[in-house]
Amino acid sequence: MNSKSRRVVVTGIGAVTPLGNSIKESWKNLKAGKSAIKKLTSDDYKTVPARIAAQVDKSSLELEKHFSKTDMKLMSPATQLALLAAREAVESAGFKDLNEDQKLRTGACVGMGMFDMEEIYKSHTNFMKGYNKVSPYFIPRILPNMACGHISMEFGLKGPNHSVSTACATGAHAIGDAYRFIKYGDADAMLAGSGESCIDPLSIAGFCRLRALSTSFNDNPEVGSRPFDEKREGFVMGEGAAIFVLEELESAKRRNAPILAEILGYGLSGDAHHITSPSGLGAQMAMSRAIETANLGSCKDQIEYVNAHATSTPTGDKIEAEAINKTFGAHSKNVFVSSTKGAHGHLLGSSGNLEAAFVALACKEGIIPPSINIEKVGEGIDLNIAQSATKWGSERRIALKNSFGFGGTNACLCISNFVD
Repeated sequence: MNSKSRRVVVTGIGAVTPLGNSIKESWKNLKAGKSAIKKLTSDDYKTVPARIAAQVDKSSLELEKHFSKTDMKLMSPATQLALLAAREAVESAGFKDLNEDQKLRTGACVGMGMFDMEEIYKSHTNFMKGYNKVSPYFIPRILPNMACGHISMEFGLKGPNHSVSTACATGAHAIGDAYRFIKYGDADAMLAGSGESCIDPLSIAGFCRLRALSTSFNDNPEVGSRPFDEKREGFVMGEGAAIFVLEELESAKRRNAPILAEILGYGLSGDAHHITSPSGLGAQMAMSRAIETANLGSCKDQIEYVNAHATSTPTGDKIEAEAINKTFGAHSKNVFVSSTKGAHGHLLGSSGNLEAAFVALACKEGIIPPSINIEKVGEGIDLNIAQSATKWGSERRIALKNSFGFGGTNACLCISNFVD
């Protein structure tokens, strides 16, 4: 079977997010327009300008029921969240009890944007007290590929084991790379996505020094993340994980797997412009390449939704809006656009995969998720923005998911509902 005939479908999704401890709960709260952003109440944050974030409710998650004490020591918080999301994805896909041949043809492509700064700080403090004070678990907890490693070990996956770390584009790149592994025959199935959990005082301080975070809504956190709004001033940090089960179509059919969506295309580009300010050309190239690999170059008008990267920064949101308009030309007025970060914040390396999960469900259910917290659309942003959950009635529903990362790295996924 050649690569052109190998179709890649989504058969399972799992997620642990600020909006909920499962993909079902997160999707429900997103459609309802809820915000999961709250105030950071610890005294550790009292000296930093940004004191809001979107955190996973770990008290209701009860991690100690899911992991042994040794696992809790060995795994970083991001790895724990990614493994929980993987378990949900595998369960929803009915992808358990694989035989040896299936394990040889199934891999993991799971990334992490940045490791836990608090782990570094604590380990350095302990080291200053003496070499023996450094935990033997220190290095395994900070390696960004360990979520991928633990997932592959838990499920016995012996196919490609590949970890991505491309800042805020990590999750989208992981899904896109896994899509290619299947399409070009390196695997028949992949677990793909990312986990991120680095909300700590040092990370908040670092992003504040970059002037990247929202600082004016500390007393009204729910509206602090406001993509495309005229009062947007910076992003709000979030945490969480989302994992996909991707499969080659015929393989999925043979086991009567539930098919949630199809990955049609994947585009990548580099800005070669600036470490933090995105380039409109880079965004355009990523979208155009995703459209071309989906064989939609001559029929872009079939694409009716773009889930934007839009993080709520003054420059980034405007540049992306311009790039969307240039990519679609006259058709852009017919394309719905939304950024879900108003609800769950910016999950950094786990943003693209979580938002891709929401796109997959949007395509399946015919509901476009909203951009919340828009009082007035910002100047220069001429988009058809869905500000509430919007019915999407087309028989063939095709969308793009944009993700852009520090260093000028860009990814775009083309996703649709499944049509046999």
